Amino acid sequence: MGAPITRLNFWGVRGSTPTVDPATWRYGGNTPCLELEAPDGTQFILDCGTGLRMLGNRWTAPNGGKSQGTHILITHYHWDHIQGVPFFAPLYVPNNEFQFYSFRSKFLGRGSLKQVFEAQMAVPYFPVDMSVMSAKRKFQEVDGGESFTIGENKITTRWLNHPQGCLGFRIETPAGIVAYATDNEPGNDKLDESLQELVAGADIFVNDAQFTPEQLGATRKGWGHSSWLEGVKTARQAGAKTLVLFHHDPDSTDRMVDSVFAASEGMVITLGAPGEPVQAHMPGTRTALRRAVQFQAKVCGLTEGGKEFVEETVVCDLSLQGAMLALRHLPQLQSELQVTMDAPGPNGEERVQLRGYVVRIDDAQEKGRVAVGVVFTD
Repeated sequence: MGAPITRLNFWGVRGSTPTVDPATWRYGGNTPCLELEAPDGTQFILDCGTGLRMLGNRWTAPNGGKSQGTHILITHYHWDHIQGVPFFAPLYVPNNEFQFYSFRSKFLGRGSLKQVFEAQMAVPYFPVDMSVMSAKRKFQEVDGGESFTIGENKITTRWLNHPQGCLGFRIETPAGIVAYATDNEPGNDKLDESLQELVAGADIFVNDAQFTPEQLGATRKGWGHSSWLEGVKTARQAGAKTLVLFHHDPDSTDRMVDSVFAASEGMVITLGAPGEPVQAHMPGTRTALRRAVQFQAKVCGLTEGGKEFVEETVVCDLSLQGAMLALRHLPQLQSELQVTMDAPGPNGEERVQLRGYVVRIDDAQEKGRVAVGVVFTD
């Protein structure tokens, strides 16, 4: 018997509205949708943003276990968390079964969850209504502070600080604990405590990080979102083991998100596998262009002390997105570097000039050098 394994798949990681801006391609532009596969075969979907359509296109039905169907946990009813439902192909297949869970809105009353989905597909907003969805559908209202069991998994809900209400979900599986707390703003003592309870000791803590600390303290205060800094504070205080930042602002480019460990579309996190307790895997489409090379290059930039430097080096492990360089100089994190390479071409060697920024600094194997990770921008 192998160890129990839980897999968390990220299908949409963007907040507020989907985006196809080329500057956001690496992390992805689809709005929130996660898929959790528990060891007992139970399948959960966390939120139904536009990432849900991608999940539906690659749909694999639950593989059995003690629970039936798929369980969909909706944090709240804002567009970016429900807008994928009309485009989720498995809802139109008779043999499929889905159970939805979310809270009773004070604006809609009893049956809020079903009303929300019916309303967004009503005339004239969508060409067909929910009656054409032939899959079995059940709707269950839950309140903040509740706990219930699905298969071998315990689900706990807590209220979060977000306009018009939002639930956070804690899923305790035999392989580990996942806390999902998108759309929450710090600053309300009662709800901050609620978040701490949700996250306590979690193996994976997926947290809203839509705004920068500066935005959160000024122009975006009261909008119902958090920052990477607040996520770090909560993770430390609650003893969460792995923090994954989520719900990226549609105006945040890949460069802005690169400075933190953030969720990206196609990322899979595994709990309970032999070796490391938490393993993150990037999709092949984001790593397939990586190549082991040996290119002579010249690097120009700023040291940590702010002084300009020019250095000859060798580029290795190159992809179209970035490279690792072994440098004697220690550049600033997030500073810009210019890399000039002599690369083989159809007409002999060609000079390639790339501009990028520093996202990572590690100790290099070679004495007297540091390993510098660079993401190319042009």
